[in-house]
Amino acid sequence: MSFFKKIFSKEKKETLDKGLEKTKESFFSKLSKAVAGKSKVDDDVLDNLEEVLVSSDVGVNTTLKIIERIEERVAKDKYLGTEELNKILREEIAGLLSETNIGDETDFTIPENKKPYVLMVVGVNGVGKTTTIGKLASQFKKKGLKVVLGAADTFRAAAIDQLQVWADRVDVPIVRQEMGSDPASVAFDTLQSGVNQGADVIIIDTAGRLHNKVNLMNELTKIKRVMQKVVGDAPHDVLLVLDGSTGQNAFEQAKQFTKATEVTSLAVTKLDGTAKGGVVIGISDQFQIPVKYIGVGEGIDDLQVFNKYEFVDSFFK
Repeated sequence: MSFFKKIFSKEKKETLDKGLEKTKESFFSKLSKAVAGKSKVDDDVLDNLEEVLVSSDVGVNTTLKIIERIEERVAKDKYLGTEELNKILREEIAGLLSETNIGDETDFTIPENKKPYVLMVVGVNGVGKTTTIGKLASQFKKKGLKVVLGAADTFRAAAIDQLQVWADRVDVPIVRQEMGSDPASVAFDTLQSGVNQGADVIIIDTAGRLHNKVNLMNELTKIKRVMQKVVGDAPHDVLLVLDGSTGQNAFEQAKQFTKATEVTSLAVTKLDGTAKGGVVIGISDQFQIPVKYIGVGEGIDDLQVFNKYEFVDSFFK
């Protein structure tokens, strides 16, 4: 696959391969059982394949879409050997991601005509939201961009302190207030501070309390409205962070957050510790929202820009 080698650094590719190892092993172990003793792709194989995809957290609707496409190819080609199934699956999953994902980027970039570029990060507690913000700040800083963080998750002192730890680690400025402060006020102050400092990127952390969706919706709407008093078209991106290791629960969170606010991109974390990496395929397909970043390790550089070609290559390698 020289095409992949040309685009992606060897080190980054190895990290992704390693991060998807559990998912791949689980998937192909199930797949080999599904086709055991079969020489051609028939109804039994397709039924078994459907079960493999659903149990790999690809999701029911996306699985049915993939099965339908393979059925069409079987009908057209009349005879398809099971040894060709990997190749067909790879092509169909890549095709699906091409329809639903930007996924062509290979590096951390922001639009040149947006300064400051305002990124609002949403997600429930425990999904790796603050860690993702810290790792993003590190990557943007490495690109020579000036980054400012805003601790607008004011409902938990731990969230403010954790973001402070990341700000200190990456050595970027942070705007924070006391626990219980108005989140919109923190966002407003952060944008003003960022504009005054000539920031290229401003990242705002927010609280994620899904048990009261109406309050969450009102709060996120207010934060947006207040930010627009400083930067007229802010936020430029609303990034929803999901924990990939929770499988179907990540689908449910995506459903709830997309109802509560306009989510424009996704980050799927903790893929290295799970066999549920198929969730990336299903979520990107079902919600028609681009997966922008994936977390494939605990290191500061283990947050990667999601690239569909690279992902599929590592998955089927």
